[in-house]
Amino acid sequence: MKHEPTLEDLMGIEHAKLGFFREVQEKIAELKASNLELARKKNTIQAILNGITDIMVVLSEDHRIVSVNRVFSEIFGDRNPRGEPCYKVFRGQDQPCSPCPVRTAREENRLCRQLHIYPVDGQNRHFEITASPLRSAEGRLCHMLVLKRDVTREMEYQAKFYQAERMATVGLLAAGVAHEINNPLTAISGFAEGLRRRLPRLADAVEKSLYEDFEEYVETILKECERCQDIVRTLLTFSRGACADFSPMDLNGLVEETVKLVRHHHKQNTQDAIRLETDASLPILLGDSSQIKQVVLNLLMNALDAVQSQGAITLRTFAEGEKLVVLEVEDTGCGIPTEHLDKLFEPFFTTKPVGQGIGIGLSTCYNIVRKHGGEILVRSTPGKGSTFQVRLPRND
Repeated sequence: MKHEPTLEDLMGIEHAKLGFFREVQEKIAELKASNLELARKKNTIQAILNGITDIMVVLSEDHRIVSVNRVFSEIFGDRNPRGEPCYKVFRGQDQPCSPCPVRTAREENRLCRQLHIYPVDGQNRHFEITASPLRSAEGRLCHMLVLKRDVTREMEYQAKFYQAERMATVGLLAAGVAHEINNPLTAISGFAEGLRRRLPRLADAVEKSLYEDFEEYVETILKECERCQDIVRTLLTFSRGACADFSPMDLNGLVEETVKLVRHHHKQNTQDAIRLETDASLPILLGDSSQIKQVVLNLLMNALDAVQSQGAITLRTFAEGEKLVVLEVEDTGCGIPTEHLDKLFEPFFTTKPVGQGIGIGLSTCYNIVRKHGGEILVRSTPGKGSTFQVRLPRND
């Protein structure tokens, strides 16, 4: 016989339902509170990560990016790198870098810190990279944490500090060398002047061609002694930090004298290698002729080193508009590697073997031209040659 539910039974069922619904609502409220707490903690953690001024990257075990912080977008642009290999995003390579701090940290199970230099937007940047393994609660390696700190400005300041120290030392050496050179230079100049005064007595005693050779040699010795004395004065000026006096100078004449001097020293190699293309209508400039001659000589000697007797060198002078006069030294030599172009005018930077240069020639040229209100430009193709342009203002 079927039992009909009583009122008490119905009330009990309704009470049970209400209790179940109440329990479900409490659980939902707890979950909402828990989600709000998780969201708050997530936002807090994200704010902390975004406050880190270094690039922070979390990598999977196969070097793929899991997450990055805000600084990544500031340096590498607004892109989503998640899922891409780190070596492709940061270096544009198809395989891991060598050496790889992430691999070292994973294999040796320790924090690894390395300094790397690579281009970002066409400019070399210095990064201090720190890689550290991340493990789960069970102790299993799950991710790699990488911090990339941009130390480019610090490295530049450090280089400038070392450069200032070196230049201070060079200044002291320059003053000492200048005073030591003055004494023998005065003797050479004095005796050469004595030879010039006595030369007319030999005019009728020797062949005319021999006399002309002696006369030319003595004149060259005196001119170069005068140039050396100017260089000594420049060294003293450099050591004291003073400015040299400017006077009218003939750029074409300086170029021709320098080429003539170099040909006397390298007769077997330079007679056909050096070509002159000077503009006869070039105006007289205002400057220090000995310093500009030093620039021409340095660029010419560098060009000779580049061609190694197997190429051609062309020196050109021409006016560019109404404001500039240009000296161009072009060679068909070995060229300059692209990565070295930005460092050419840094003091003590040189690609020459030890004993063949200390890296202050182009730096000195750069400073001389800047003091004259001009600039030096360079373009080069490895294996095809280089062109240096000295651009001086027309202050006639």
